[in-house]
Amino acid sequence: MGTDERKSGTNTRLAHIGNDPGDFFGFVNPPVVHASTVLFPDAETMATRNQKYTYGTRGTPTTEALCQAIDELEGSAGTIAVPSGLAAVCVPLLAFLSAGDHVLIVDSVYYPTRNFAERMLRRLGVEVEYYDPHVGARITDLMKPNTKVVFTESPGSNTFEMQDIPAIAEAAHGGGAIVMMDNTWATPVFFRPLDHGVDLSINAATKYPAGHSDLLLGTVSANEACWKQLHDTFIALGVCPAPDDVYQVLRGLRSMGVRLARHQESAFAIARWLEGRQEVAQVLHPGLESHPGHAIWKRDFSGASGVFSFVLAKGGKREAHAFLDALKIFGLGYSWGGFESLAVHVSLEDRTIAKGSYPGPVIRLQIGLEDVEDLQADLETGFEGLRAL
Repeated sequence: MGTDERKSGTNTRLAHIGNDPGDFFGFVNPPVVHASTVLFPDAETMATRNQKYTYGTRGTPTTEALCQAIDELEGSAGTIAVPSGLAAVCVPLLAFLSAGDHVLIVDSVYYPTRNFAERMLRRLGVEVEYYDPHVGARITDLMKPNTKVVFTESPGSNTFEMQDIPAIAEAAHGGGAIVMMDNTWATPVFFRPLDHGVDLSINAATKYPAGHSDLLLGTVSANEACWKQLHDTFIALGVCPAPDDVYQVLRGLRSMGVRLARHQESAFAIARWLEGRQEVAQVLHPGLESHPGHAIWKRDFSGASGVFSFVLAKGGKREAHAFLDALKIFGLGYSWGGFESLAVHVSLEDRTIAKGSYPGPVIRLQIGLEDVEDLQADLETGFEGLRAL
């Protein structure tokens, strides 16, 4: 990408990054390379591996195109692509933690991340500790001589607590730890973690980059200091994604900016509408002025995606299920970032600190690309189902 294009707007960059048509006879999309074996021209080249591509697990023109595009978005020194968003969490943790190390993980973290920490990191001899998402610079008080990683996610999974990432990064670095951030909610379009002191930015490309609920993929982008260790671990583990999935994520990037704009606009409209409902006690959307972390969101983020939660004014599992079962347009399913709207009853049973004080069940919504009026009418149907109890 040329210098002028680097200064272009987000959608212009998304339309062009990661591939030079001149490299492939003018075709605007790169080839989808299905590869394991790569041939060498002679024995000496094979012995020294002195050529760009050497084996399928070590990269192809397809994976290179996607990783270069993500690097442009993240401002990173290098990016790896892995088979899922969860793999994008696991690989960097394995890369930077060893037996005897201490890791601090935000308590409002994505549940599969906690599950990996509990089932795998502890078994490997890593000391795991969870911290309050509102800790900010006070994370210094939790640091130990053996703290090697501080893992962040902002906003928090399901309950959308905002973390003061720059303050946490400065404190963590002062204690000799590196900082990782799961940035799936905002994507690098709305927040660039490395610009705020984070060392490794993690994204479930399954969500907004892919955008169509039909594949799994993750990316991890590192700064210069952490890139080699991340890449070496990636090569050692051999967790390479399928070429067709890589291509579809690269294709999804082209429209991600305009999709995010629609997700954001619709989510804000519905969140504000929900704030006026008597059935709703609270709307957990950091872009709303009523959100406790709104000031941090406004300071650090340039936008909001289409995922947020709201709290029913009363009730429990029975009321949550009555609401969800009455919905017709909103699907009941996990994940998010696709074109379709989804709803799920949130469980906070795994948490030890960030349980919140909610009067009723927490419902997470993924606002898709449907018309807002239709989504509001569907949510009204859900409230009718709730009232019918």
